[in-house]
Amino acid sequence: MNILIGLLIPFLGTTLGSSMVFLMKNKMNEKVEKILLVFASGVMVSASIWSLLVPSIDMARNQGIIAWIPATIGFIIMMILDVALG
Repeated sequence: MNILIGLLIPFLGTTLGSSMVFLMKNKMNEKVEKILLVFASGVMVSASIWSLLVPSIDMARNQGIIAWIPATIGFIIMMILDVALG
């Protein structure tokens, strides 16, 4: 049951958030749109730091590698891909 609840909460949140895009497409105040965009950006930055960069640093440290090198290389690759594909 806990697994089901753990899956439903993010699913419902994502579904509700994405449905707002379609329901409020041209009706949203510009300030509200900017606030929501900033909030979403902050969530994504924190998710990438806590779910990707910190575990990468911890894994490198456990393997005896200089801890910041894998995270830095991954970040640089992501930036290059963003510029190339964006």
